[in-house]
Amino acid sequence: MSFQRARSAEQRAERRRAILATAATMLTEMPVADLSLNELSRRVGLAKSNVLNYFDSREAVLLELSSSELTAWVRDLESTVGDALPELSVTDRGEQLIGAVVGTLAERPVLCDLISAQAAVLERNITTETALTFKRAAAVAYQQMISVVVDVLPELGRDGAGQFIATASLLAGAIWSHSHPVPAILAAYEADPTLEAIRMQFEPALSEALRTLLYGALPRPTP
Repeated sequence: MSFQRARSAEQRAERRRAILATAATMLTEMPVADLSLNELSRRVGLAKSNVLNYFDSREAVLLELSSSELTAWVRDLESTVGDALPELSVTDRGEQLIGAVVGTLAERPVLCDLISAQAAVLERNITTETALTFKRAAAVAYQQMISVVVDVLPELGRDGAGQFIATASLLAGAIWSHSHPVPAILAAYEADPTLEAIRMQFEPALSEALRTLLYGALPRPTP
């Protein structure tokens, strides 16, 4: 792919879209850690300096992708949870929520990888303007997620739902990293079957962690 010089606002917007689309494709082939600005520039058909005319850095590209993925995931979650069934018990509604969160996240490996790299990688080497744009988009998504959780479990209240979401996102990122190790660790698991007991699988591990978190956050009956 090659481009002529972008002169209009629409041409610049199209260039940004092409860079983001190329990066998104790359993340289906490799983890976040392996996506380099040099390779991104080569694939999009621009000099690295030209890519940096549109984004502050590699991390800025990935943060914008993360925002898009998060927005799309919230829509998935809303659709999957559907209408809450008040006649169900708290436990049944909790299991409905956990299943929806884990299932929709598992279907978005790119988002999970981006979440796992957010604090340590993506939020570095960026400008304040880029950070503000990302955090404002995240705040909107956060409020939408609170509404989803409260619709299913009004017993939590918005404060409890917010605490659940904030901690659940940290758990999802950490569990994703440990359940998708580097090749050397995978080879070690395959070489020694006795290590299977400490090998983490994303969906069951996240489900159990969210179960513990959620039921610990629910208000306890007054004696």
